[in-house]
Amino acid sequence: MTGYFLQAFIYLIAAVIAVPIAKRLGLGSVLGYLIAGVVIGPVIGLVGDETTTIQHFAEFGVVMMLFLVGLELEPKMLWAMRNRLIGLGGLQVGGTTAAVMGIAMLFGQPWNIALTIGLIFALSSTAIVLQTFNEKGLNKTEGGQNAFSVLLFQDIAVIPMLAFIPLLAIPELVEASKALADTANDHHAELSIVAHLPSWAYGLVVAGSIAFVVIGGHFLSRPLFRFVASSGLREIFTATALMLVVGIAALMSLVGLSPALGTFLAGVVLANSEFRHELESNIDPFKGLLLGLFFITVGAGIDFGILFNDFALIIGLTIGVMVLKAAVLYVLALIFRIKDSNRWLFTLSLAQAGEFGFVLLSFTVQNHVLPIDIAQTLSLVVALSMFFTPGLFILFDKVILPRFEQKSNDREEDTIEDKGLVIIAGIGRFGQIVNRLLVTNNIPTVAVDYQADQVDNMRRINTKAYYGDASKPDLLHTAGIEHAKLLVVAIDNQETSIEMVKYVKHTYPHVKVLARAFDRGHGYLLRQAGADIIESETYHSALELGGKAMVEVGVHPFSVEHKKTMYKNVEDKKSDLLYEAWAEGSEGERFDNNYRDLFIHLEEHIAEAMGRDRGDKHSVTERGWTPPPKNYVDHIKDDVIDA
Repeated sequence: MTGYFLQAFIYLIAAVIAVPIAKRLGLGSVLGYLIAGVVIGPVIGLVGDETTTIQHFAEFGVVMMLFLVGLELEPKMLWAMRNRLIGLGGLQVGGTTAAVMGIAMLFGQPWNIALTIGLIFALSSTAIVLQTFNEKGLNKTEGGQNAFSVLLFQDIAVIPMLAFIPLLAIPELVEASKALADTANDHHAELSIVAHLPSWAYGLVVAGSIAFVVIGGHFLSRPLFRFVASSGLREIFTATALMLVVGIAALMSLVGLSPALGTFLAGVVLANSEFRHELESNIDPFKGLLLGLFFITVGAGIDFGILFNDFALIIGLTIGVMVLKAAVLYVLALIFRIKDSNRWLFTLSLAQAGEFGFVLLSFTVQNHVLPIDIAQTLSLVVALSMFFTPGLFILFDKVILPRFEQKSNDREEDTIEDKGLVIIAGIGRFGQIVNRLLVTNNIPTVAVDYQADQVDNMRRINTKAYYGDASKPDLLHTAGIEHAKLLVVAIDNQETSIEMVKYVKHTYPHVKVLARAFDRGHGYLLRQAGADIIESETYHSALELGGKAMVEVGVHPFSVEHKKTMYKNVEDKKSDLLYEAWAEGSEGERFDNNYRDLFIHLEEHIAEAMGRDRGDKHSVTERGWTPPPKNYVDHIKDDVIDA
């Protein structure tokens, strides 16, 4: 028992140390797990022969992953992305498989081994790519959405691959495995209910099992989940979710099918269930932990002796596979008219092999499709291609993307002929609202944005906007900053917004600067730079939504308005103290203990204010609800004419 505890501790501490470091370095959690496995395995030698046994157990994480993939595949979503999913994804898998297979056969490999290698390298790393997209905000780009479609098709394609690969088994490997088993007197037999059935009966059993999963999942799961949920015990619901996944996997194994196939089908069936989110929240921690353990065992099982003995061959294979996949992806990007930097994002993001490649490699060895020596070599190629992937994203960020931005910037900046009382830098989702409110109240504005597409979109809806970089002093001069009263900074780049505020407040101190802040820290930096008025982009919307939530649970609307006013008053009063505490902090440690204490005090003060009775007092905000004096709008127009 002590030995198991020590092994578990070694695997866990390796993950706890390596994964956060890898994420901080931008390498992703999967590479963190792989690095952890490499360190405790080949490098230090803390784990050994038990790695393979643990890997078989950890592969159940893949089964859980496919169950969760099935839960996400709602029919409406699949139908909306059918062209990219089937067309782009199908051509990528088919084209890459054919290309790799052809090259493998040229090097003398039999067709079945060559086809297996092609299937393995057709897959990309869902974990690395999607995580990097999230970190860099690339999910909504054209390249990111197309890459997601391909990754989703690849995840689905793993199911038929797992069912098809055993048919490619090499007779010599099967016989050798049987002879080895006889020599070792291993009488253990895999449990099966179809081992001795005739083919027609086998087909009926398989069809019946799949029908049971689909029909039973649709009609029986909901009453079961309602019954379990009525107990009010979360751990029993978790046990039920695990029972469902384990039971279906066991059923598929008993009839000779892939466990992943059954759980995937079950996930699709339950995709529209009202218990879908509860299932996801219960299964996801187990999936993540088991997948992490699986990747650690993969790293621990890498034979660096093979790498050093055939270093040139393995590095050459890795680069060759990535270049070949990139070529196929680039051609598909041309065919599907993915343009500009999105084409390169799509190409480079999917050029590596994926984590499912490890699953297929292990599966091929178990089913006597690939010899162990070839599988070990290919495992190194898969791992190295994943190690190189962060470099591809760096190449995209530092080299490719700036070139396309420069190409976009070759468009000449518009000549600004209008003069406005207010200059708005950035006409995105935030700046549009500010501009619309001012223009519809006859306050002249000059809206400038450095994204040409955004400017063109504004013009299509009859909103006047100019193309140009408002952070450039000469463009601000052309826009009439000397005579403007206000500058609204609503650009997306935080660093640029801070520098713009510094420049304007230093050069044109009479101009009031109103700036959009992304969060509290950005707001402090804008205030430090000299901005006169700073508004968080989420503060008011969150406050309004909180107020509506209070109304919905039964609080009187008038009381809600009072509570919101109290909240804002307390926040405004304490904001100066919080800013001073932040400003006094040392560089890199702005949010020190003093700041945290003040912030906690702010929370307590807000709670205290919320508990006060209104009485007959009116807030300053409420007393301010009086009409403006007569001819007030005319005074504004006179100011514009004078400017």
